[in-house]
Amino acid sequence: MNILILGSGGREHAFAWKIAQSPKRTRLFVAPGNAGTAGIATNVNLSVNDFEGIKKLVLDQQIELVVVGPEDPLVNGIVDFFRNDRALKKVKIIGPDAAGAQLEGSKDFSKAFMNKYGIPTAFSHTFTPETLAEGLKYISENPGPYVLKADGLAAGKGVIITADPSEAQQTLKDMLEGGKFGKAGSKVLIEQFLKGIELSVFVLTDGTHYLLLPEAKDYKRIGEGDTGLNTGGMGAVSPVPFADAAFLAKVEERVVIPTLKGLQEEGIHYVGFLFIGLMNDGGDPYVIEYNVRMGDPETEVVMPRIKTDLVRIFNAAAKGTLDKIRLSVNPKYAVTSMVVAGGYPGHYKKGDVMEIPEADKDTVIFHAGTTLLDTATVTNGGRVIALTGMGRTLDSAIRKSQKMARKVKFKNRYYRKDIGQDLKEYVNK
Repeated sequence: MNILILGSGGREHAFAWKIAQSPKRTRLFVAPGNAGTAGIATNVNLSVNDFEGIKKLVLDQQIELVVVGPEDPLVNGIVDFFRNDRALKKVKIIGPDAAGAQLEGSKDFSKAFMNKYGIPTAFSHTFTPETLAEGLKYISENPGPYVLKADGLAAGKGVIITADPSEAQQTLKDMLEGGKFGKAGSKVLIEQFLKGIELSVFVLTDGTHYLLLPEAKDYKRIGEGDTGLNTGGMGAVSPVPFADAAFLAKVEERVVIPTLKGLQEEGIHYVGFLFIGLMNDGGDPYVIEYNVRMGDPETEVVMPRIKTDLVRIFNAAAKGTLDKIRLSVNPKYAVTSMVVAGGYPGHYKKGDVMEIPEADKDTVIFHAGTTLLDTATVTNGGRVIALTGMGRTLDSAIRKSQKMARKVKFKNRYYRKDIGQDLKEYVNK
């Protein structure tokens, strides 16, 4: 089977790494890919939103399965493009259509969806430029902390949390009047602040049946101790020690099943990943957000734990037979440390030559923001490379991940040295 993965990050390298292990895979393409995917697949210099270019590639290379990595092409309707094109409609594609992708594409839509179908979430109010004055008044009349969310896609950075009402009001002005997040901030949700600890649960569905994939916890802030600006993710851990069987049963009963039933009632045939960002508040799950694809860097800890052939899983999802798949999961811990460019998530430099260590049997290296310049691997993004370590204990997985992160060399590199440390208190409780 000829397969195409769309995207260029660590998530797409992790997919490619797992798919490359399948005996069902004949040829593997990644568009546009990175320096890591170039070693196991054929990179094609195409934008994930160049639908006509993707169509030509699919037809020219007789591609039978397309896996959509990032959210942008899903929100922009790539699945609808395939379904409505006579030459493409029989090609299997993993991802929801534009209607389903609204769960991530619009925070306002997803919040209304959760409220309609009784899915536990924080209460919120939505404001626009026309109702800015009401939003400012709302902040002044309610205690913090305040959670401000851009309605649209903002590359994982569209959430601001502050306890200071003056800062919250200025942020609201910056988003609605100053274009802080561009079009994504043309609507802003001010949401109840939930106390607890975050984690993510991942579902793959064929529209009727579903698989619960290994859960993960990521680290969004740039600074150790979860301080500083939000990023696209500085590391991840799976499994999550505080997410025991009882808690995950609540997630399935209160969140996963009602969400999938709600999609069916809305007439949305949802095929693909559903990433559910959760807060564990006193043992009860509350949905922070939906994403309509796998997370990054969470994919880098989830894929190494999945033993089942990923191509077989994707084929079943596309054919509506996921109920025939029995998922096999490695019980080991996986910990990912993300090495980023100095200055990220603000201004950073690209094009620095990298030194990358050799992986051993307990580590996997996933490229994110890298590219090839002649024969050298150079930086090409803010989040540059993810180092995943695996071990029978959380401690050993942390050590292996951090050891590899230390060995990655390029100018002004940075990584968090506390990934996973906060979870040690939950082990063997």
